[in-house]
Amino acid sequence: MKVKAAIATEENGPWITTMIDIDEPKAHEVKVKMAFAGMCHSDEHGRTGDMTAPPEVLGFFGVKSMFPFVGGHEGSGIVESVGENVVGLAPGDHVAVSFIPSCGRCLSCASGQPYICDLGAQTLAGPMISDGTWRHHYEGEPLNRFAQLGTFSEYIVTHEASLVKIDPWYDLRAAALISCGLATGFGSAVTRGGVKPGDVVAVIGCGGVGAGAIQGAIHAGARAVIAIDPNESKVERAKLIGATHGAPSTLDAAFTFLGELTSGQNCNVVILTPGRLTGDLIEQARSILAKGGTIVATAIAPFDQTQVDLNLAMLTLYNQEIKGTVFGSEAPRVQIPRMLRLHHEGKLFIDEIITKEYSLDEVNQGYLDLEEGKNVRGVVRF
Repeated sequence: MKVKAAIATEENGPWITTMIDIDEPKAHEVKVKMAFAGMCHSDEHGRTGDMTAPPEVLGFFGVKSMFPFVGGHEGSGIVESVGENVVGLAPGDHVAVSFIPSCGRCLSCASGQPYICDLGAQTLAGPMISDGTWRHHYEGEPLNRFAQLGTFSEYIVTHEASLVKIDPWYDLRAAALISCGLATGFGSAVTRGGVKPGDVVAVIGCGGVGAGAIQGAIHAGARAVIAIDPNESKVERAKLIGATHGAPSTLDAAFTFLGELTSGQNCNVVILTPGRLTGDLIEQARSILAKGGTIVATAIAPFDQTQVDLNLAMLTLYNQEIKGTVFGSEAPRVQIPRMLRLHHEGKLFIDEIITKEYSLDEVNQGYLDLEEGKNVRGVVRF
């Protein structure tokens, strides 16, 4: 079957919209007709090489390079067909994708941590996780898919573990955004950050994931949420969805209102959701963190980022901690329907953070707009 898709063919090359070939689903696989795909910054990390595994790791999965690959790991759609032995999904079902598959059987899944399912080791590149063969092809060669999904495509074939069935009355556009960025940010505050009623929370980076973190902090009962971003328009949009204060930098926040706001105690939780996480941001976050406070490192850093700026003495003496998170440390099959219900009831802002819709032919332009700070979140409508 020939379908249109947006692919990256070389490191730092543009997104190219072209025709690819996909095969029919085999055992434990599902073909989905896409409705929406979110334009998350993580796909750009793949295109620029920040999230490219070293050759020895890729070789383990039978590929020499991550390129070419189909972009996209946020999305929603309707099941077109299913392969043998698929349980719980049928043609016509509405689904959201999950960039971390959840097998339900590995040690992580069985111990209540499906967001770090063992199948996640194969997400960036490689063949189908069902049987190790390929369903996607470009110019006659096997084609990788970002996060085993590749949602920048009219149709996708993926493992059933990478899909979450949702009720048909839920908004598919909202489901696409929740499927990664919003749920990751929301859980970073509520679950991994452990925000409590009365806390003061700072969110550094106010794009799509940051918007989820801001709303998560509010739902958890934070009395103040500080939106920090050098892009003034993103700070102003963050205030529209609940942020109580805004600043272009941690330094600005510290020297203007933070002391009075917290009686000199600083923030209980600081969540890092910039477009690209770099080592210097850790100490910036710690510098506005209260004693006993928590930093949640949510954004993606380059795979070769090993150096971190950190006043280790203060981290120790102030009893502070730094936590990483993936998908907000929540189970996708629980969090996606739960957040869709909140949106359905008018308790979660999603439309307000979507800056623009794009066609599949405009994916490259959408990411150029993101780089120029024009987008909080772009969405591909099929």
